Amino acid sequence: MTRIARRVAPLAGIAALSLVLAACGGTTQDSAADSSDSGSRVTGTANPDAPITDGLKVAFLPKQLNNPYSDIEVAGGETAVGEFGGEYKLVGPNDASASSQVSYINTLIQQNQDVIGIAANDPNAVCPSLNQARDAGIKVVTFDSDASKDCRDLFINQATTQGVGESLAKMTSDQIGGSGKIAILSATPNATNQNAWIEVLKSQLVSNPEYANIELVATVYGNDDDQKSFQETQGLLQTYPDLKAIVSPTTVGISAAARYISSSNYKDKIVLTGLGTPNQMREYVKDGTVKEFALWDPTDIGYLAAYAGAALASGQITGAEGEKFTAGELGEYTIGVDGELVLGPPTVFDAANIDQYDF
Repeated sequence: MTRIARRVAPLAGIAALSLVLAACGGTTQDSAADSSDSGSRVTGTANPDAPITDGLKVAFLPKQLNNPYSDIEVAGGETAVGEFGGEYKLVGPNDASASSQVSYINTLIQQNQDVIGIAANDPNAVCPSLNQARDAGIKVVTFDSDASKDCRDLFINQATTQGVGESLAKMTSDQIGGSGKIAILSATPNATNQNAWIEVLKSQLVSNPEYANIELVATVYGNDDDQKSFQETQGLLQTYPDLKAIVSPTTVGISAAARYISSSNYKDKIVLTGLGTPNQMREYVKDGTVKEFALWDPTDIGYLAAYAGAALASGQITGAEGEKFTAGELGEYTIGVDGELVLGPPTVFDAANIDQYDF
């Protein structure tokens, strides 16, 4: 598979969100663990000059198969595995329930994979199986949605949780004039990243004087299912006729909500924002249903996860804070606190720049 266009437009003229990437205290995995131990099981000495081992078996386990966002993430992983000459495998459930990934992890252990890259549906449900994988010598890299710190080696975070939550609040406030009722359309109730972003958004509404006149009236869950997200959007608008905005920090949710709003009487009356891909949202931006939304390039998340796993499995890094490795075209990364790697800030997409992106 050819690499999806990652940075098609020049940086000039692109409205990028300003995120405080150094603030590790609010990152996604902080919500995923009760233990202060990073769980990285750092052993031995890193050899940054070691080559990537030939033929590494790298398996990707997204939240669910046939999810447009997850498909883009794992495509990046497949590209990276091809670049360093590994064997790529994709497995996963068709639903995003808490325990749906466990049986797949157990099978991957039996298949003697070298690396498992997983976007956890639940931070704790997958832990016993992930630790069995680590006991068998398999390196575990979580991406997008973290597992508890004591059952993985590294976590690939899209951006800091604090930064994502703050930007969701700002985009919403800017579009509703700083006043009115809003609702959240999330993925699943146990989704680590969704819950962490939502908590920051809620705290912003309470603590930031700029948002004092914004009222969060409901949080509903579309379970990352298109039809359920569509129905939840309809239900929110019927239940709260004076609703000013829906915030959906999930690509499935925001596109389903946009589809409903675009053909309803609520178009031009309700603000919809959140996290989505340009290709999903392009028609809704162009028809005026959505003014702006944000996202990082999901391809790069999977790409970085694959290279991080390969660096671990090849002994270039052990998972200790401060270690560095090169992730192909993305360049050099440094491992942060609790085994976290932050991809970088997302971009705000609107009518002025959305055609400059293809993913």
